Amino acid sequence: MKILLLVVGKTSQDFVEKGLDEFGGRIKHYLPFEIQVIPAIKHAKSLSFDQQKEKEGEGILQYLQAGDYVVLLDEQGKEFTSLDFAKYLEKKRQTIPKCLVFVIGGAYGFSRKIYEAAQEKIALSKMTFSHQLVRLIFVEQLYRAMTILHQEPYHHV
Repeated sequence: MKILLLVVGKTSQDFVEKGLDEFGGRIKHYLPFEIQVIPAIKHAKSLSFDQQKEKEGEGILQYLQAGDYVVLLDEQGKEFTSLDFAKYLEKKRQTIPKCLVFVIGGAYGFSRKIYEAAQEKIALSKMTFSHQLVRLIFVEQLYRAMTILHQEPYHHV
């Protein structure tokens, strides 16, 4: 199984980019992993929030393939502890033959079409984080889950 992380817009903060590179490289020791950036919408300020979500959704849909299992990172999604997230990923590794796709939307969330395309929603926290910072937190949690599953000392119980 491959994990693909789809994100809307380039990372604008250097420390986030460095963290994504660091943890993304570590994850690749366990399974195929890729981050794909959906280009930010041009002239977004002239569009309503719903129009922005629709345009971003069109970009996201272009990267989804038949057979992908799509999980949205959404504040209304299911929350996990790190240990439970590792168990969740292990179940997905056993049942998803192709690609597990996690999607981080833009600042205003997802369009209706993206919600319809997804099989699940998960939340990182009840707290709100910038969509830039969510990338780093999520990728670190993916790495943490891999170390838990391989019984490595990164995560302390």
